[in-house]
Amino acid sequence: MKSTFWHQILTYFYIRKRNPNDPRDINTTLMHGMNRISLFVFLVGIVVMLFRIFSRGH
Repeated sequence: MKSTFWHQILTYFYIRKRNPNDPRDINTTLMHGMNRISLFVFLVGIVVMLFRIFSRGH
């Protein structure tokens, strides 16, 4: 299966099972961990911005 952007995001958030043939080393593990954290913080920021925009009551 071809690895796409959305498949990587699902893998970062443990929604999709990891390919057992992928190489595993500490650098890749740490990189995926940092990407997981940054994507989570980005999504939280988007939710907060949308909440602030739509809760003003104008």
